[in-house]
Amino acid sequence: MIEILSTSALNTIQDFGRPHALHMGVSRGGAMDRLAIAHANILLGNARDAAALEIAFFPFRARFVERTAFSLTGASCAAQLDGRPIPSNWAMTAEAGQVLVVPAPTCGAWAYFGIRGGLDVPVVLGARGTDLKGGFGGVDGRAPEKGRRLKAGCSSVPPPGNGGFGLVRGAVLPEDDHTVLRVLPAAEHEAFTSASRTAFGELAWQVTPRANRTGFRMDGRDALRLSRPLTLMSHGIVPGTVQVPPDGMPIIQMADANTCGGYPKIATVIESDLRLLAQTAIGGSVRFVPVDEAGAIAVLREEARALDCLEADVERLRGGLLD
Repeated sequence: MIEILSTSALNTIQDFGRPHALHMGVSRGGAMDRLAIAHANILLGNARDAAALEIAFFPFRARFVERTAFSLTGASCAAQLDGRPIPSNWAMTAEAGQVLVVPAPTCGAWAYFGIRGGLDVPVVLGARGTDLKGGFGGVDGRAPEKGRRLKAGCSSVPPPGNGGFGLVRGAVLPEDDHTVLRVLPAAEHEAFTSASRTAFGELAWQVTPRANRTGFRMDGRDALRLSRPLTLMSHGIVPGTVQVPPDGMPIIQMADANTCGGYPKIATVIESDLRLLAQTAIGGSVRFVPVDEAGAIAVLREEARALDCLEADVERLRGGLLD
């Protein structure tokens, strides 16, 4: 069990979200960096999609009410436990009364605080993650406030010990706030002018302060323009959809993406790269590079294989520590 000492209204409990509920008009939701939350859970022997705390505003502070194994992944934050530095992408055991402090990141934007057994909150529509727009999931549909105590679920996996262990290389973070995102052409790609299609792929786009769990609005030197007027009925969209409103500046739908919209779509960021955009700081530079469907699927398969290998490696390491 942990007690929240300082936090923000946007530091929420998340998991892999509710992709199965899109047809009901419910956002997919879930972690902005699905790979980082999977790493946090694998280090603890949890299911990959177990509920963890997603930290977006810092500093975050929590007290361990009882001896508890935990992990920190995602953004590099130079966290400390009772003043003792904790490496990035690390799992260890804290004693009752110890205080964890997670300061602002030195790289990346979203950090994940996992607990052995996962955070024990009710399952709503098949998931535990918080849907802030819908007001459900997590802790009564909102972020756990200061003073809230959060319980962990049951786990038969032995804790990692006080010293702990971690990943030599965690989920890749953008370097120098420069991010390359692989994209597939979307339905209205050919409706944009040739110059706009070229600009979309060749220009650097900047992440503006108008960025949140629903979408990231970009800014660039040239506005994207259609080759002819186009009227669209509102239709289904998903995380990764790159819409272009009348001002010509792209909006990339994120984890809490709207389930429908009527702006023309120039591209879709592949699922594996959307986390890279999430970890890009405000003001960071983004470039889009094309990939075909086979390439996008290959990336997903390689990511799944890497997670399987990581899980096996952690199990072997845990067994070695117990021998």
